[in-house]
Amino acid sequence: MKNSVKIVVLFFLSIIAVSCKNEDKSPSYHKGEMTILTDEAFKSVTEALAEGYMINYPETKIKVVTKKEDLGFVDLLNDKARIAVMSRDLTPEEVKTYEEHVDLKILPARFAADAVVFIVPKDSPKESISMDEITKGMQSENKEFIFGGTNSSDLNFVAQKLKKQPKDLKFSIISGSKNIIEELNKYPDKIGVIGLNTFSRPYDKEAEQLRNMVKILPVESNGKLYNTDFENLRKMNYPFTRVLYFLTNEGNFNIANGFIRYSCTQLGQMIVQKEGLQPYNLYRREVQMR
Repeated sequence: MKNSVKIVVLFFLSIIAVSCKNEDKSPSYHKGEMTILTDEAFKSVTEALAEGYMINYPETKIKVVTKKEDLGFVDLLNDKARIAVMSRDLTPEEVKTYEEHVDLKILPARFAADAVVFIVPKDSPKESISMDEITKGMQSENKEFIFGGTNSSDLNFVAQKLKKQPKDLKFSIISGSKNIIEELNKYPDKIGVIGLNTFSRPYDKEAEQLRNMVKILPVESNGKLYNTDFENLRKMNYPFTRVLYFLTNEGNFNIANGFIRYSCTQLGQMIVQKEGLQPYNLYRREVQMR
């Protein structure tokens, strides 16, 4: 009789142990591994958010992989990553493809206002650039604008702003935004085109060194000059302001959606601001006076 009781007890204990083991391995927002694909232009803010999330949830491991924006979107559809960071608007065909492949309604999670900026060497006499100059220059055989590569977010966004296809624009290429900054003085007649997040971190030594090598040209539109300060980004007055957003192929609330929620709440938005970008979700500061 005693042996029978022992067998029953051991049986139930084994069930509980297996259940606990399965629960430990079950997906969750606070543990597990994930890959995020991001264009080089917004790698810094993406890494900062990933580091913040892993600090808050030590059992998570997030790998940030740099990939051109268009290729990252394709890899997301093919389930090679849980999240892709985007800046340009998707075409109706791309939205349809996403919803068919992922089997989810598209729901962009906007988290920051960034910008595409036009830079020249520090000693350049040029002080500003107009929308007309940009439009004409992008169709000139002189190829006076330098981008970090084809399929890049910077090129995609400029093309979309000019209502053109990237393949219809004419430009030069130096691979990588950092290389554009460091080599721009070799091409005094050229204008570099990079993402603001490349060197927007106000207290980062490397970002400061890069900023000191070039100057950002204010953009003239409708007779007014606009620079990339917080005010112009927040109101989207600067003509090449772009909103960064996450896309995911995760249909439930696990690590990907946990990370997205974190990035869009106050803690994540404080990280965005420390990166020198404009938070998309503004939180009012309340001070209680006694």
